[in-house]
Amino acid sequence: MLTEQKVREALSQVKYPGYSRDIVSFGLVKEIDVAQDTVRVCLNLTSAKPGVAEQLKADCEQVLASLEQNCRVQVQVLQADAPKEGGDPAANPWANQARIPGVEHIVAVASGKGGVGKSTVAVNLACALRQIGAKVGLLDCDIYGPSIPLMMGINQRPVLSQNEKIEPIVNHGVKLMSIGFLLDPDSPVIWRGPMINRTIQQFLHSVDWGELDYLIVDLPPGTGDAQLSLCQMVPLGGGLVVTTPQEAALGVVRKGIAMFEKVNVPVLGLVENMSYFTTPTGERVEIFGHGGGKAEAKRQNLPFLGEIPIYTEIRMGGDQGIPVVIGAPHEPAARVFLGLAEALRKRLA
Repeated sequence: MLTEQKVREALSQVKYPGYSRDIVSFGLVKEIDVAQDTVRVCLNLTSAKPGVAEQLKADCEQVLASLEQNCRVQVQVLQADAPKEGGDPAANPWANQARIPGVEHIVAVASGKGGVGKSTVAVNLACALRQIGAKVGLLDCDIYGPSIPLMMGINQRPVLSQNEKIEPIVNHGVKLMSIGFLLDPDSPVIWRGPMINRTIQQFLHSVDWGELDYLIVDLPPGTGDAQLSLCQMVPLGGGLVVTTPQEAALGVVRKGIAMFEKVNVPVLGLVENMSYFTTPTGERVEIFGHGGGKAEAKRQNLPFLGEIPIYTEIRMGGDQGIPVVIGAPHEPAARVFLGLAEALRKRLA
C-alpha cells in the first residue's frame, strides 16, 4: 500500500540538476497526496533556469511510477520567485552551493576522530591519483591543525594570478592550498565558526584551481563547522572515511558516516589504516586489532576500499615531505595507496 512516507523516500532519490542534493533535502517538495491509486505531488521551484522544471517533473514521474503498478502519477511544479542574491541562507542552507569551474570530482577525506591517519591517506591518495595520470588538487580544510605543508614538503606563500585569484602551490605534480601557507607555522588559529566558513569558501572559489579531475579535501576530525561548510558550498562527489581497526575509532566513525548521510553526500567507502605491522622476521602483529573496518563497512552496506598496514616508510615520507607514493612508488607501502586510487577512480566512474 502506498503511503506518504514511501512517496517521500522515493522522491529523495531525485537529485536537483547539477547538485548532489535531492529535492527533499532542498525542501522543494511542498505537498504529497496519496488517494487510492493516484499520487499527487507538488514541487515549489525557486530556480528560473530553463529546463529544470521539466527535468524534475520527468524524474519524479519516473521514480513514482516504479513504486506500484497501475499507479497514476501527477506531478505539478510551481515556479516561485527566485530568491535574491544575498538572501537569508538559513532558508535553504545549500542555496549558495555552486560547482568549481573546471573541477570534475570533489572528494572529502574524513574521520570521526583524530589520530587515525586521515591526512596521510589524503596526501598519498592525491599523489597516487597523480601517478596514474589524473590532474589533482589537494585542499587542506583542517584550519586548526594544517599538516599538508609538512607532508607535501613545501611551505611558501601563494601569489595572486592575473585574474585576481590565488595561485595554488604546486609540488609533486599536485596543486595545493592550506591555511598553513598563509600563517606562521607556530601561530595558533584562534577563530570562531564564521571565519572558518569564509576561509573555506575562499579556498574553494577564490583559488585558481584550473582543470582538475579530482580535488581531494582533507577535512579536520569530527563533524563541525568545516565539514558542514564544505557540504553546503559545493556539490561533493562523495566522502571517503578513514578509520583504524579498534572499536574506539569505529564508534566515532559511525558519526562521520551519519553526517554524510544527513547532508545527502554519498560515502564512497571505508579505508582501514594501521591495520597491522609486519616484523622483520615476517611475523604479522595486529597492534590495534584487525578487521574492524571491513566489518563496519559490511554492517553499513558500504564499499571497503582496502587496508593500509603500518609501514615505517609511510611515516618517514610524511615527516620528510616526500609521500611514499612519490619517494618509493614500487614499494609495498606505495602500492597500497595506488590500489586505493584505482578503487576510488572506479567508484567515481
